[in-house]
Amino acid sequence: MRATGALASAFLAFATLAAQSDAPALRPFDGFDVIAANGFPFGDAPARRALAEAKAIGARAIAVIPFLWQSKPDSPDLGRGRDMTDAALRSAIRDAHALGLSVMVKPQVWVPESWAGAVAMTSNSDWQTWFANYRREIDRIAGIANDEKAEALALGTELAKTTGQSQWSDLIDRARDHYAGRLLYVAHNVEEAEAITFWERLDLIGVTLYPPLGADNDRAGRISIMRTAVDRLDALAKRTGKPLLVAEIGLRSAVGAAAKPWESAEERDAAPDPALQAQVLADWLTVLDRPSIRGVMIWRWFTNPVAGGLRDTDFTVQGKPAERILFCAFTRSCNFN
Repeated sequence: MRATGALASAFLAFATLAAQSDAPALRPFDGFDVIAANGFPFGDAPARRALAEAKAIGARAIAVIPFLWQSKPDSPDLGRGRDMTDAALRSAIRDAHALGLSVMVKPQVWVPESWAGAVAMTSNSDWQTWFANYRREIDRIAGIANDEKAEALALGTELAKTTGQSQWSDLIDRARDHYAGRLLYVAHNVEEAEAITFWERLDLIGVTLYPPLGADNDRAGRISIMRTAVDRLDALAKRTGKPLLVAEIGLRSAVGAAAKPWESAEERDAAPDPALQAQVLADWLTVLDRPSIRGVMIWRWFTNPVAGGLRDTDFTVQGKPAERILFCAFTRSCNFN
């Protein structure tokens, strides 16, 4: 594919960075959030092929995501999901390490027709039950991450209505008992990251970045929004003395996706627009090229090696122009031909 228009401008920005003698070093956690697709479990040959293809694009790390599940946002019935066995989690870490990839284990809570940020109990008793269930699952996952020497473990992702609870102190202490690597929590956008009070007890500040970015064609506006968010993250890193890991950025390859970057393909039908996805990711990666940031992980990559493609309108970047953008950004080797 020959780069044209806005994509060529994005490539040029990365090529300029690569040519600068003071350009930041390659970051250890640049890579992908990898999802176990139905029928393509970690440990099988197709999943290993998908990981190898992520490595070929320039990824140096992956996030492996075992899902936890609860029936409603206010239900304390949290338990393990059905997407990944313990053996598959071990295989994911081992296969990634065999390719020279670092691994972050990043459990996420799945709530049908809702999301992790809505999880909140209505009574102290339910909070106690929810945290007991959550600790049980984190203990299990942390033990596997420690056995397999995963480089980082996220203790939670976007659980914004839980992080004011006192039980997080015990959760962190228990994780230190089970896991010897780097610990982090992944906050939802800058607003939650700024509200967290326990960063000093962790090794990294994690964050997902999905602010509204405006109209698809308003590039100047979205870059301004991005810079404002990342300036605030820089200030947070300076105030806490902790490095940052952007654990998720992403965008559907669909018309109108910039207005609601979090919106899934199931929520809205739209025509494909793979160029928009590539342009927005290029803008994010340019703005995020800062010394405080140890890595940027792209949402998302599937264990199905033939996922994606130009007609796909989901988040995956597989088989889309965004792959070229990411190779250019991750490797600092940009080629227009």
